[in-house]
Amino acid sequence: MAPSIPKEQWAQVVEETGQPVVYKKIPVPTPGPDEVLVHIKYSGVCHTDLHAVNGDWPLARKLPLVGGHEGAGIVVARGSLVKDVEIGDYAGWLNGSCLSCSFCQQGDEPLCAKALLSGYTVDGTFQEYCIAKAAHIAHIPKDCNLEAIAPVLCAGITVYKGLKESGARPGQTVAIVGAGGGLGSLACQYAKAMGLEIVAIDGGDEKREMTKKLGAQHYVDFLTSKDLVGDVKAATSDGLGPHAVLLVAVSEKPFQQAAEYVRPRGTVVAIGLPANAYLRAPVFETVVKMISIKGSYVGNRLDSAEAIEFFRRGLIDAPYKSCGMSELQNVYNLMHEGKIAGRYVVDTSK
Repeated sequence: MAPSIPKEQWAQVVEETGQPVVYKKIPVPTPGPDEVLVHIKYSGVCHTDLHAVNGDWPLARKLPLVGGHEGAGIVVARGSLVKDVEIGDYAGWLNGSCLSCSFCQQGDEPLCAKALLSGYTVDGTFQEYCIAKAAHIAHIPKDCNLEAIAPVLCAGITVYKGLKESGARPGQTVAIVGAGGGLGSLACQYAKAMGLEIVAIDGGDEKREMTKKLGAQHYVDFLTSKDLVGDVKAATSDGLGPHAVLLVAVSEKPFQQAAEYVRPRGTVVAIGLPANAYLRAPVFETVVKMISIKGSYVGNRLDSAEAIEFFRRGLIDAPYKSCGMSELQNVYNLMHEGKIAGRYVVDTSK
C-alpha cells in the first residue's frame, strides 16, 4: 500500500536575506516524471545553510527558499519514468544535474552548469517532504540509522572527496584546519579510516578532546599557539610539515597560512567557504617547494556511495546533537557564535 502523503507540511523558510528563518506550513510538492518524493526524517545543519540565509556567496539563489541539503529519509512517491528507485527505499543527498555535459560525462556532476543545488537554487531538506532527481539520490542501505547518517550526506562526502583530491596515502600526514567543526570532525574519521596520521588544528580544549577521540594524534590550538606554522611542522615526524592540508575552517586567515607549513610537494585543499575570502601563498616558496593548491567541491555519485559505505561498515560515527526542526534558528545562532562542536541534526517531525 502506498504511503499516505499530506497536502501540507512544516518547513523552515528563508523569506528575506539575513533575517531569521520562518517556521511555517507550505504545500507538499509533487514529483515530476524523473523525480522522487522523499519523506525527510532528519537533516544535518551545515554552514552552507547559514551562508544561504545570509546571501554570502556570489551565486544566485532561490527566494523564498527552503534551505538544507543533508536530508535523509524514505521515498514515498516516484515519477512515471523512475524504475530503479522503489517506494520505501532510504535516500538522501538531493538534487540533480543535466547528466549530458562534459563534466557530467566525466563524473564531475557538481561542476555542471545546470546543477540543481538543494537548499540554494531549489528548495532543500528543512521540510518534511522534498523533491529530488531520481538519478542523483544517494542510496542509503536499510541497516543505516537515518539520523546518524544525515551529516555524512554532505559533510562526510565533501571531506572524503577532499582527502581523495589531496593524494595523501596511508601512513602520510594530513593537517585538518577546523578539525573540531562539522566538516572537520568527519574529516578526522575518514582520514583515520584511510590510514592517515592527523594533525588537528582548531581552538579550545573541548575540540582538543573531541578530535583526539576521533583519531587525531596531534592538536595545535590556534588560540594559544605563538607560532602556528612552527607548531604544525613540529607535530610531523620529520618536522617538514604535513603531506596535505584540508582547509575546512569558516574564517579567512587559515587559508592564508597553509602554504607556509605544508611540506615540499605537499597539497593544500580548500574546502570551507568563508564569505568574501581569498587564498594567499608566497610565490617563491610555492614554486621552490612545488606546492599544489587546489579547491575541492562536493563529491560525485560514486564518492557518495563510497563515503556511505565507510559509514555502513561502522568506521564513521559523526558526533552530532539533535533538536526539532522548529529550533533551526537557534542552531544558526550557535553556529554564528562559533559554539558548535561537531554537527546538529534536526528532526523534521518536531
